[in-house]
Amino acid sequence: MTDTALPPSDWPRFDPGWVWLCGAGPGDPGLLTLHALNALRQADVVVYDALVTEAILDWAPQAERIYAGKRGGKPSAKQRDISMRLVELSRAGKRVLRLKGGDPFVFGRGGEEAQTLVQHGVRIRIIPGISAGIGGLAYAGIPVTHRDVNQAVTFVTGHDQSGESPSSLDWSAISRGSQVIVIYMGMKHIAQISAALLDAGRPASEPVAVVCTATTPGQQVLESTLGRIVTDIEQSGLEPPAIICVGRSVLMRQALDWQSQAAGEPVRNDDPLNRGPAARIA
Repeated sequence: MTDTALPPSDWPRFDPGWVWLCGAGPGDPGLLTLHALNALRQADVVVYDALVTEAILDWAPQAERIYAGKRGGKPSAKQRDISMRLVELSRAGKRVLRLKGGDPFVFGRGGEEAQTLVQHGVRIRIIPGISAGIGGLAYAGIPVTHRDVNQAVTFVTGHDQSGESPSSLDWSAISRGSQVIVIYMGMKHIAQISAALLDAGRPASEPVAVVCTATTPGQQVLESTLGRIVTDIEQSGLEPPAIICVGRSVLMRQALDWQSQAAGEPVRNDDPLNRGPAARIA
């Protein structure tokens, strides 16, 4: 096992009976924060989600592991049961680490779990993590903001509590108000989502990227357009988990696909937004 000693600092002590809600990042263990590593080294119990990798769990060899993952279309623990299990473990005097993929407060229901704990008198600590909608896209070479593309980015979920495409989202307003849209958990409903965006006025030629199992060795990236994305996903055979990005920032992958470049592939286009010579001296 890799040495996981922390550098000298006044690291928080994980006291018995506390629950720390921690983001594990999008997949690559190197994207954990040092606070997350500190939590792993002290925890008695790690209650973890489906997207937390074995390599991260191995950094807590002393801890009991309890799986509490939720995956669309598969049998999963009920949210209320997960929250109450955290309460029970804390009342048993355990140091409980609730480890969630990405950031616990970004479409991870961490707010619900934290509120339940507080309502039951449990002391908590929140440890943010790198969200896949930022870190996962960065690993694909896609900046979620770029001054020549967008002054706003909107993060949306691809399904609601029922598992269906969110009916409460005003796609027309989102389309008008945000040049770049990042969709979590959207592959299952990409047909409805893409149709809603097209109906809201987004052009069929608008660039779209799908990043699957982001930041892991199995990462796959599909580049497409809003008009073709449904067909291209079907033909690609890609599977969730995935992040979908809609907007011209996707074009920047032609210049910033750093993983392919590190593997020896040439830069496809160093000026994908067609800014001309000024782009090279900006």
